Amino acid sequence: MPAILQEDDFLQRMLPAFDDAIAPVLAVLDNLPAYVDPRLAPADFLDWLAGWVDIRVDEAWSVPQRREIVAGAVALHRRSGTAGGIADAVRLAAGPGSTVEVVESGGIAWSPTPGGDLPGSSELAVTVRVTVPKRSLDDGLEPRLVRVVRTLVPVHVPCTVEVRTGGGSGS
Repeated sequence: MPAILQEDDFLQRMLPAFDDAIAPVLAVLDNLPAYVDPRLAPADFLDWLAGWVDIRVDEAWSVPQRREIVAGAVALHRRSGTAGGIADAVRLAAGPGSTVEVVESGGIAWSPTPGGDLPGSSELAVTVRVTVPKRSLDDGLEPRLVRVVRTLVPVHVPCTVEVRTGGGSGS
């Protein structure tokens, strides 16, 4: 501030009010990378970040699970609709210790023999088999996983989700 204004008593009393009002904004801007990194962002900020990457947050997900899903969303979107992408997304939604197997009809395939039969089935279908540790099975898990699978599988393809418990700790 110029020297002449430093002597003004009125300004000296009023400027701290602006400092108090602007300080939180500056603190957020100084720490912006911590807000947009899902592994560092405050827990209440994760839902907003999920909206940025087109993830519908399920209230049953724990905070660490939300962080992992939001952090991996871009990679999941890149593989969306593929058997590997479906398996990865369902594995994240099912939680730690889960295994996922995706069985598809083979809608896109080729044959090394001209005029030969194509592998797979002519009927489109996707079956997702999820094995979760017994301790993580709850009544709402299967509907949540069905919702995840339905968002990833093309609408015209019938899909089935089978959830079963495996061994693991807590059984």
